Amino acid sequence: VQLQASGGGLVQPGGSLRLSCAASGSRFRINGMAWYRQSPGEQRELVASIPVVGRPDYVDSVKGRFSIARDTAKTMVHLQMNDLKPEDTAVYYCNMWYAPDPARRQDYWGRGTQVTVSS
Repeated sequence: VQLQASGGGLVQPGGSLRLSCAASGSRFRINGMAWYRQSPGEQRELVASIPVVGRPDYVDSVKGRFSIARDTAKTMVHLQMNDLKPEDTAVYYCNMWYAPDPARRQDYWGRGTQVTVSS
């Protein structure tokens, strides 16, 4: 499974960006989709996730500003980011997972797309 992310870039504080990620490959199953981010010197952080069945979840720092949405038919996930702040600057990674049971989770990762929030 290959994940291709797009939509990163440079934006001023208060601006918006929309990240998209598309999966390709043959005969794969997905139970959920997510976006992570990583800043220099920091650990990778889960930003938002959405299971195929269930409700989305967000890290507290982005609640009310970011929105994750899935297009299950097209195996795509989007992250709408509004009111961006300099602390949102990071490389954002698309993630999709398949977990037939909790002990057998298979993660798929995109290469990452840079988001820079600066004036």
